[in-house]
Amino acid sequence: MRPMERWRPLAQDGVLAAVMAALLSAVVFGTPGAGAVDLATALAGSLALLAWRRAPLVSLFAGTACMLVLTARLQPGPPAAFPVLISVFAAVRTGHRTAPALAGVVFLGVDLAVRLPGAGGLVRILEDTSLLVGWFVAAGVAATVARHRQAYLEEAERRAAEAERTREEVARRRAGEERLRIARELHDSLTHSISIIKVQAGVAVHLARKRGEDVPPALLAIQEAGGDAMRELRAALEVLRDPGRPGDPGRPGGSDASGAEVAPSGLDRLGDLVERARSAGLPVTVSGTRRELPAETDRAAYRIVQEALTNVSRHAGGAAAAVRVDYADDELVVQVDDDGGADPAAPPVPGTGLLGMRERVAALGGRLRAEPRAGGGFTVRAGLPLEEPAHAEPRLGEPS
Repeated sequence: MRPMERWRPLAQDGVLAAVMAALLSAVVFGTPGAGAVDLATALAGSLALLAWRRAPLVSLFAGTACMLVLTARLQPGPPAAFPVLISVFAAVRTGHRTAPALAGVVFLGVDLAVRLPGAGGLVRILEDTSLLVGWFVAAGVAATVARHRQAYLEEAERRAAEAERTREEVARRRAGEERLRIARELHDSLTHSISIIKVQAGVAVHLARKRGEDVPPALLAIQEAGGDAMRELRAALEVLRDPGRPGDPGRPGGSDASGAEVAPSGLDRLGDLVERARSAGLPVTVSGTRRELPAETDRAAYRIVQEALTNVSRHAGGAAAAVRVDYADDELVVQVDDDGGADPAAPPVPGTGLLGMRERVAALGGRLRAEPRAGGGFTVRAGLPLEEPAHAEPRLGEPS
């Protein structure tokens, strides 16, 4: 709660007490024979209204006692009932019944008793008393209505919060069901095909070695890439089935579905990625240093380089690629250039790979530039924010 909202009720109560004090002071000054005791009593009864929100019973007892004294001494009539009426309203609104009813009866009885003996005009006295009775009844009814309305609003808020919690639970359950569906689809559509590729590549490698032939580097790259793809796919499927399990490929030291260790996908694996690209016939050079990075930034940088090298192999056959990793004050810069035949005048239509890179970079609040170079070829440059201090490590692409 802001300070202004916290002090506003107290200010309102102060204004109410001040208005009541001014009214009763005017009554006291206008009554012949009034003295300092009567003025002090009127002011004390008015100041009791400062507590009518936070301590209604204190306000009720203090205000009623002061107004009884004032009524017995001066017989001011209906104005003396105003502080009592407000306190009765406050007490009934907070759930009290006996105390405000007793205070009202005592005040009305004393007021009637002090006015009857020497009064002229019994009808006028009864009219005033009837008016006061109506005011007290109205105060009690209004307080009861206010109390029920407050209870209704609290119940409505509780039901709204319960409905919101239920909606969140339903949304989480549906999200879990959707993750399971995606996991099943990925398993059925990809795992079998990748397994067949890996097995066939392994058989071809085995037969070549059995015949004493040199194993083509591309075949070895297929076998290794198939194994990596199977490990990462199984880890991803475990995450989809249960996001809290240690198979999360972003968790260091996780394991795949078969229990094998799954290395996190980060720049520490860049050397292996480059070696596979070279074995597949893509000349790649690497420059820059490796540092400790936040897990999400590290993983995004690796995936960007991986996708960029894949695009070079697919769309710029025979080209060479250069990977550069730099660090600014507050960001990691990853750049992959190739010397292929991309034309700046005819930029390529962004595919799923470029879209995925943009989504990764945008999720981290970074910047991505993917476009043909002025001198020919294509460049991918990503700036990813650094969230914590980094520490220098061995050069990229070299064994650690």
